[in-house]
Amino acid sequence: MTQQALLLVDHGSRRAEANENLLHAAEAVRECAPDLPVFAAHMELAEPTIAEAFAQCAAAGAEEVIVFPWFLARGRHVREDIPRLCAEAAEAHGLRHRVAEPFGVHRLLAELALERAGLR
Repeated sequence: MTQQALLLVDHGSRRAEANENLLHAAEAVRECAPDLPVFAAHMELAEPTIAEAFAQCAAAGAEEVIVFPWFLARGRHVREDIPRLCAEAAEAHGLRHRVAEPFGVHRLLAELALERAGLR
């Protein structure tokens, strides 16, 4: 069976607190899927970069990296920048990869919005 890794990718920020959010998200995903190697990367402005995260995936024995854009919509970064950066990083490490769809519109996000707004 092919060893897969999941890579969460956000935009990246100059604010450390914002970048730490993705690390917490990766930890939450690991708790939901303890047998799946889960990594986090920032598209720009912070480390680890996508290239650095692909190196981590390769070092962990991954053969395929599933990239999840930690974005709400398929904007330019999700459509163009992240796929390009991931393709470059995958080629550099001899890894297969695919970029998943971002969150988009989903009932669970609607329920979360209600909860966070104090309406549930």
